[in-house]
Amino acid sequence: MTAALDHQLEAGRLVMRPAGSWVIEDARRLEAGLTEFAPASASASTGTLVIDVSAVKTLDTAGAYLLVKLEQAWKSAGRQVEWLGADQARTVLIDRVRDVIAEEPAPPPPSRPNIVSEIGATMIGVGADARNLVSMLGAVVREFGVAIVRPSTFRGHSVIQQMDVAGLRAVPIIALMSFLIGGILAQQSAFQLRVFGAEVFAVDLVGIIALREIAVLLTSIMVAGRSGSAITAELGSMKMAEEIDALRVMGLDPVNVLVLPRVLALVIVVPLLTFIAALATLAGAMLTLWFYSGIVPEVFLVRLRDAVDFTSLFSGLIKAPFMALIIACISCAEGMAVGGSAESLGRHTTAAVVKSIFMVIVVDGVFAIFYASINF
Repeated sequence: MTAALDHQLEAGRLVMRPAGSWVIEDARRLEAGLTEFAPASASASTGTLVIDVSAVKTLDTAGAYLLVKLEQAWKSAGRQVEWLGADQARTVLIDRVRDVIAEEPAPPPPSRPNIVSEIGATMIGVGADARNLVSMLGAVVREFGVAIVRPSTFRGHSVIQQMDVAGLRAVPIIALMSFLIGGILAQQSAFQLRVFGAEVFAVDLVGIIALREIAVLLTSIMVAGRSGSAITAELGSMKMAEEIDALRVMGLDPVNVLVLPRVLALVIVVPLLTFIAALATLAGAMLTLWFYSGIVPEVFLVRLRDAVDFTSLFSGLIKAPFMALIIACISCAEGMAVGGSAESLGRHTTAAVVKSIFMVIVVDGVFAIFYASINF
C-alpha cells in the first residue's frame, strides 16, 4: 500500500495520521511531504503535535527516522509531541532511532568569513601548486636525461604525433586570430596617430609590438586554451580509467610514456607557431593600413625593415620555449591530479587553463623587465 499522510486540527492539537507503507523506497517523497509540518510552517496556534501511527501498515528504519526527526523539530521549538497507535515493536524501533539520532554529533556552527584565514588558505594553495609544478618539471628533466643516456626509451613517434595535434592542427586558428589582431592594432594605431599627422609610424608601432609581445602572447594563450586543456583532459580521463595505474603495474613510467612526449612537442611547436603568428599579425596590419590609411605594401615593408631587426624577432622567439614548458608542465600536473569523478576532471581542466594563462603573463612580464635591464 502506498504511503499516505493525513492531518487535521483537533482541540488545538495538530493530529498527523501517516498511513500505508513508510519504507525507504518512499523516503524522498515522504520527506518532502513532511516539510509542511515543520514548526515554522504549522499554525502558530498549534501547540501540540500528535503522531498517530495506527494506520501504518509497514514501518522500517527510514520511516521511523523521518517521524523522529519531525518530533525533534517540534520539541526544539518548545512544543509537545504525543505518539498514538504504536505497538511494542514499533515503540522499540522508534526509541532505538531516537537514541541513535541523539548520539549524532551536533553540526559545527557556521564559520564566519575571515579574510586572514582565506588569505592563508590561498597562500597554502599557491604553495601546493608551485610544489606540484616543480615536481613535474623535475620529473620531466629526469626522464629527458634518461632518454639521452638510453635512446631506446625515447618515444619519438609519440612526440611527432603530439606535434601534429598541438602544432600543425593549430596553425589555421592561430594564423586567423593573429591576422585579425594585427588588423585591429594597425587600425587603432593609425587612428590615434592621425591627429599628429604621423600615421606612417603605425608601421613601427605594430611591427615592434607584434614581434616582441603580441605574437608570443597570443600564441601561448591559444595553446594554453586549446592544447593545455586537451592534455589535462586526456591525462585526467586516463587517470579516472586507471590506465595510468596500469602503466605502473606493467613497469612503465607514466612521465616517460605520457608526459615527456607532450612537453617536448609543445617546446618544439610553440616557437614555430609564434613565428607564424608574427607573420600573420604583420600581414593583417599591412592590409589594414593599405585600405585604411593608404600606406601601400611597398612603403609598409620599407618602413618595417627600418623599424625592426632580428633583435625584435628573437626577443619573442626566445620566450616561446619557456612559455611552452610552463603550459605543458601545468597541464600535465593538473591531469595527473584528477580524482575519480567527472566534476574533478572539469575542475582540473579549468584550473590548468587559468593557471597556464596566468603564468604565461607573469613570465612575459619577467622577460620584459630582463630585456629592459640588459637593453635588449
